[in-house]
Formats: sequence, structure tokens, C-alpha cells
Amino acid sequence: MDLKRISFFLLFITFFMATAQEETQGRQINIVYGANFTKDEAQFPGASIFQKDDERQVQFEHQGADLWCDIAIFYTKENRLKAIGNIRLQQGDSIEMNSGKMDYDGNTKLAKAWEKVYLTNGQMSLTTDTLYFDREKQESYYNSGGKVVDSANVLTSKVGTYFMTPKKYQFQRNVHIDNPEYTIDSEQLDYYTTSKNAYMYGPSTIIGEEYKIYCERGFYDTKIEQGYGIKNTRIDYDNKIIKGDSLYFDKLTEFASATNNIKITDTINNGVIKAHYAEVFKAKDSVFATKRAVSISLVEQDSLYMHGDTLMVTGKEESRILRAFRNAKFYKTDLSGKCDSIHFSEKTGITQLISDPILWNVDNQITGDSIHLISDMETEKLDSLKVIENAFIISLDTISNEGYNQAKGKNLLGKFIENELKIIDLIQNTEVIYYVYNDDNELVGIDKTICSKIRLLMANNDIEDITFFVNPDGDIFPETELPVDSRKLKGFVWRGEERIMSKDEIFDEDDNNVELVTIRGIDNPIDIDAEENERQNNENDPVNTPNTKAVQPKKTQVKKAQSP
Repeated sequence: MDLKRISFFLLFITFFMATAQEETQGRQINIVYGANFTKDEAQFPGASIFQKDDERQVQFEHQGADLWCDIAIFYTKENRLKAIGNIRLQQGDSIEMNSGKMDYDGNTKLAKAWEKVYLTNGQMSLTTDTLYFDREKQESYYNSGGKVVDSANVLTSKVGTYFMTPKKYQFQRNVHIDNPEYTIDSEQLDYYTTSKNAYMYGPSTIIGEEYKIYCERGFYDTKIEQGYGIKNTRIDYDNKIIKGDSLYFDKLTEFASATNNIKITDTINNGVIKAHYAEVFKAKDSVFATKRAVSISLVEQDSLYMHGDTLMVTGKEESRILRAFRNAKFYKTDLSGKCDSIHFSEKTGITQLISDPILWNVDNQITGDSIHLISDMETEKLDSLKVIENAFIISLDTISNEGYNQAKGKNLLGKFIENELKIIDLIQNTEVIYYVYNDDNELVGIDKTICSKIRLLMANNDIEDITFFVNPDGDIFPETELPVDSRKLKGFVWRGEERIMSKDEIFDEDDNNVELVTIRGIDNPIDIDAEENERQNNENDPVNTPNTKAVQPKKTQVKKAQSP
């Protein structure tokens, strides 16, 4: 080996040793104040023992952190120490930790503190029996139970980790938040100490003075009681139980919304609304629902299904009004109908079918300019029926299955008895065509009569008897004497193919092909730190944030109901 190679080798070795020495010195725990010094090789081999004096505690320094204690057992070669009594670990101006005992490793920058551990950053405090502090990662954690207190909340859990850079806690197992206005319980919860925002995972419940929220993933702003839940969500609010894939809630505006597979149950009258989007306004006692919206209520032990492109329920208990707008339909076992819109008043018991209404009572088709169904509010049974202007009732002759029994007049009044339409009075300019049979179901003839008023008595949803009032003019014609084209009254339109035969038929093709909104976070995890940063940026710059709640609540409610 020549001289140049030897010189280069020695230079490399010298540089490597100097670098290694510098790194070792940088990692070394430094003694700032040792006070009383002793050794005890029998009990602490290789350790230096320092104890406080009358003036001050023992003090050590390590890479930006200072530690004070009453007694320190310092293993210099291993670069670790055991601290005992009135310990205070100070990291810069931000973190201070106190405990009764502590182990600290200068090589890994790991600390284990126990006995009345107290950690604070000036804005919050953490107390626990045992705390692990990783100064390299700037994380601390406990697994034997802990309590965090800040300006807004008291938080407890079995397991907890504090991430110092984003100032975030991740709580696990028996997580509980106690606030004068509400409580939160969860299996896992991420909590940002600056914003006071909470992100929940697993079964979670929020209970406020006038609401209760359950979800298995969600967000909650603990300062203003505003948030959302996704996955198996439920809100008990304003005497209503709201369930859906995604729910949004805002206490200040007294507003809640839900998206996808919604069910709203009115706990006062057991009515139900189902839809794929809904809004609840507590102050206005109102519900708005759309996207395959249907109202379900109980009438005489039978479910009444009411549908419209949009459903609205407004008003307080016993004064509620239900409206179905555009393409309105309803179905009950023996009663169904459709029109442009439906208006139901709980106070009066009147259901109005508005604009091109048609009603089917079993096999009877009833039409008119406006149709009203009146309920007896004491018995909650159907009481009567009104058809106003151009009343027309038609039913297929069930014996021949060819002709149609028909009656028309200016107005129609009907009476229900035990939920069956038993009496029908047609008033003013009335006409009838009716197929008359004997007891052997042989056709006697076809009755065609006009008069001022007609009463039809029904049995088994078929005409049993007809009474004509005031100058009836007509006769029973043999079938051969009444031409086919004379067997239909003017204005006759049979719409049997439109009849609603089941609760599923109240929905059309558009309803059944509603495209559901994709809700983030149900199937795939979300970067919560990125979500929190975005939320804070939006709050700091509301002018450039069109979906900010304070600026446009309608837009925000949709976004937040979909974005955990």
C-alpha cells in the first residue's frame, strides 16, 4: 500500500470517528446541576446517583428538553436515567410533563412516566397513571386510562395517544366526552385540541339537551354542536327518529338533513317517511323529503302509502299538514288514487286530491275536478267522500266483463261505514247507466236514467240498490235495444290500466331508478388530518368558501351530510 492510500485511509478513519463522536455527544444526556453525588454499585452498578440539595433540584438537559427531579440515577455509558420525585420535563415552551417517577433513554428519546402523571401544552392538560413519551416522533400515549381537560370538554378513555405536531388526540376504548351541553361516547375518537373537532369511529353516541345522535363514523364540532354521521346513523330529534346512510345536524339553526335510505319516524303519531334525501327544521316543525319519497301512516289497522316527487310535513302535533307535490299517488288495500298534488290536514281530517284526481275504491273508479276524503278524527276512520264538479263513478260489470256501470253528476257525496263506501249521493244533472241482473245472474236489461239526484247503496263494493229523486227520466232497456255506442255517458274515460294495485306501484320508473349520492368514507378510509386541514382553511377563508355554513346553509347541509 503506497503512502497516498495510507494517508487517505487515515483521513477517512479520523473523519468517521469525529463524526461518530459528534453524533454521540449530540445524543448524550447532559448534567446541568448535579447537587449531591454518590454511587451504589451493589444496587445500581455503573450508575451515578444525584440528589437535590437545599437550593435546587437535580437538572438534566437533552436535545431541547430539560428535566428536573429530586433524585436521578444516571447511567452515563448507556445514556439513560431514572428520575424519582417531583419530576418536571420541559420541552421548549410548549410541553410540560410532571410525574412521580420516570425512565428516560437518551438514545431513543423515549420516556416512561408514572405516578400521578400530568402533561400540559398550556391549552389542555392530560392526567394518567402511566404515560409513554416518544420525543423523536413527538407522540405520547397511555393504555391504563387517562383524562384530558381543555377549555371546552373533559375527555376520558382507556387508551389514548397525543400527536403533538397536529395537536391531536386519538382516544380508544370507552371514550367519553363530558360537556355542560352534551356528552359523547365512542369506541374511537380523534380530537383536535385547537379546533375542538372530533372524528368518531365505531359505535358512537352524542346526547344533547334536545337531541341524540348515533353513528359508526362521523364528525362533530364540539364548540357549536354541529356535525354529521355516516354508517348506521340515527338522530332522535324533535319527536322524530331519523335514520339514513348519512346524517347532518346543526343545533344553532335547529336543522338536520339525511341522505340515502332514509326513514323518519314520527314518535307522536307513528307516521313514517322514507326517501333518499330529507330535511328537518325544528323551529318550523317541518320535514321536507324527496327522491322516492313516501309517507306511511296507519288507518284502521291498514297502512296508507302516500307518494310525491316532494313530500312536506309542517305544523305542530295534531295540527300537522302533509303535502305531496307533483305526480302524487297513494295506496291502501281498498283505496288508491293519484293526482298532481295531495293536501292532508291532521286538524280537519280532510285529504284533498288536487288537479286531475282519480280515486279507486276497490273496483270503483271515481273522478272529478277535486276530490276530498274526510276522516273522523275521534275514531281515526274514513267518514265521507266529496267529489266537487264533474263527478263520475265507473265500475266494470263484473258478470259480463264487457259493460260498465256508470253514474255522474255535478257533485258526489259518499259515506263510509266501517271503512267501506256504503252510500253514494250524486247531486244535480245526474245520469246513470246500470246493468240489471236477476237472482240467476241473467241480464234483465240496462238501466239508463237522468234525474236531479241519485243515491247508490253499495254492498260488497258493488251497487245493491239505486234510488232516483226528482223527475227521473229513463227506462231499463233490453240489451238488444240499446246500441253499444249509447252505453257510455258523455265524458266516459275508463282508466283501469292506471289503477294502483300495490304499494310498489305508487313509484314510477324514475323513482325506481334514482341514482344515490356516493357518500365518502363509508367504504374507504379518509385522511382525517387532511380533512381537518381543509376544514380549518375553509373556516379561515369564508369569503372564498361557497359551502361555508354561515354563507350558504342549504349547500353546506348537503356537503356535510355526505362528507365524513
